[in-house]
Amino acid sequence: MLFCGIDLHSNNCFVVICDDNDKVLYSRRLPNNLAEICAALSPYRAELSGVVVESTYNWYWLVDGLIDVGYSLHLANTTAIKQYDGLKHRGDESDARHLAHVLRLGLLPEGHIMPQPIRAVRDLARKRMQLVQQRTTQIVSIQTCLAQQTGGRISGNDVKQLIDADIDKMGVGMVEAIGIKANLAVLRVAESHFRPPHCRFRSME
Repeated sequence: MLFCGIDLHSNNCFVVICDDNDKVLYSRRLPNNLAEICAALSPYRAELSGVVVESTYNWYWLVDGLIDVGYSLHLANTTAIKQYDGLKHRGDESDARHLAHVLRLGLLPEGHIMPQPIRAVRDLARKRMQLVQQRTTQIVSIQTCLAQQTGGRISGNDVKQLIDADIDKMGVGMVEAIGIKANLAVLRVAESHFRPPHCRFRSME
């Protein structure tokens, strides 16, 4: 029985395949190319018990691709994996080998591989939340600038109704007005995305 660990990076990955005695049978750095990775795993496929990939920011393409061609995939929760305290030499090969080792022992802390359709909805919700947060940042920035320059206060709802002409009448400096208008421009972009045409912006609250 064989076990594969893949240490994934932005443009390459280190692939290690070990047997049930932790003997390394394959160890090589490969480009982030699904066809090349599949070709590397192919000679060992019949005996591969599982493939473990790090839960990095860019794992989707690799995990999904290997699942699609029939491999048993595991997503490593790398923050929960501790290397041996006495390990003196660390590197990509060592990390990949350790992933395979922990998988073999049945001690791998795993992350959930959410199905692609549901994952897309989750990621869209996260993107929407980023825009909501960005909108709030712009509103607070405008409120802060006006408080600094005029001593006045303006509600968040009133900020949303502002147009560039309103800024010119507020008695702030030319440079400050440019900054506020920039905030408004970003605010409008945030409002225009992820808002169904039939809904008001308050649906994002």
